[in-house]
Amino acid sequence: MDEPRKPPKLSVVMPVYNERATIEEILRKVQAVAIEKEIIIVEDGSSDGTREFLEELARSSTLDPGEMHRLPSGGSLRADNIRVFFQPKNCGKGAALRRGFAEARGEFVVVQDADLECDPEDFHQLLEPAARGIADVVYGSRFLGGSHRVLFFWHARGNKLLTLFSNFFSDLDLTDVWTCYKLFRRELLLQINLCENRFGIEPEITAKVARKRWRVYEVPISYRGRTKTEGKKIGWKDGLRGIWCVIRYNLFD
Repeated sequence: MDEPRKPPKLSVVMPVYNERATIEEILRKVQAVAIEKEIIIVEDGSSDGTREFLEELARSSTLDPGEMHRLPSGGSLRADNIRVFFQPKNCGKGAALRRGFAEARGEFVVVQDADLECDPEDFHQLLEPAARGIADVVYGSRFLGGSHRVLFFWHARGNKLLTLFSNFFSDLDLTDVWTCYKLFRRELLLQINLCENRFGIEPEITAKVARKRWRVYEVPISYRGRTKTEGKKIGWKDGLRGIWCVIRYNLFD
């Protein structure tokens, strides 16, 4: 009788929406990280060819484990550690993350955007305090000294003001609430009920983590930010929603 398969160390949850230009490269970068892992992709109703690419990748995942499978673009990826889930329509990053979290099987879960703004090699720094048993949640901060592309003045100030606003209510002293890189112990992550469908899930997660009184660490990460013309999707309306989410999930939820 076959022994049950040991769960991977890390589940990488990747929400994807209209990222055809970067999806192959980011998957290669994630696969290259020397950590035992699974990659959970949640395709969120893309219309730029991303969905078709991931449909082809999902079909290849049923082939021989461990082999490199050729892609329509001419490239290749291992498919045996990738699982792809398709949303019926565009539901938002928050909805995609909820789906991915529910499917995760690893000891730890980390969020990875499908762009190239963050470097998956930083998984090592994120995982270190959690694997040592001193952290329950680890945030990767773009403002703690890692190398980063110089941000636009108002974008950076807006991020810091929203983080300060969140800290005021959560009583956490974070430097980057809106960071992509958040790592969790999976058994703890499953204890919080998440509701937000879009980018409001960032302050919602922080509020609910703070109320659980879990041990939160921050580590520096590198960052190569995008502009709107390069595909960045978050905007000022999401900032306003973020303010409401900070108040709602810290005081009323």
